[in-house]
Amino acid sequence: MTVKAVQFNVNGRDEAVMARPIETLLSVLRDGLGLTSVKSGCAQGGCGACSVLVDGELRLACITPAEDVAGSEILTLEGLNETNSMAAIQESFVANYAAQCGFCTPGMLVAVTALMESNPKPSRDEIMEALSGNICRCTSYLPIVDAVESAAGELSGQGDD
Repeated sequence: MTVKAVQFNVNGRDEAVMARPIETLLSVLRDGLGLTSVKSGCAQGGCGACSVLVDGELRLACITPAEDVAGSEILTLEGLNETNSMAAIQESFVANYAAQCGFCTPGMLVAVTALMESNPKPSRDEIMEALSGNICRCTSYLPIVDAVESAAGELSGQGDD
């Protein structure tokens, strides 16, 4: 099997990796670059644990061939942690008890980031739709939606005081 050099920018750093033809972005990010927030849940694109942003678009790293992201800008939770809005979202998850084991949380936070970049003040229905690709087996979805709604209100300056 022939390997191919794939270059992209991940979390603000230019990277070049050697990838096999069917190697996934998940494998390259997690195993090759040590970005452990990108989780391997179902490996079939059904749970959202591997969610990343590729050129600003929410993508599932477990079903995205690494070759397909050549030249792209990729953001994982590690990269998003450097923004003030991510801190507010994470604090809201803690305050609203929106995480238990934490396995799904990185993917949820990436999906929430994608939602709030396109819609800073989403409705509950829009939040539920945006998170519909993420599965959590520990926490009821109500605290997660509450956390996102609270963070959105705080970030847009319309929080409950």
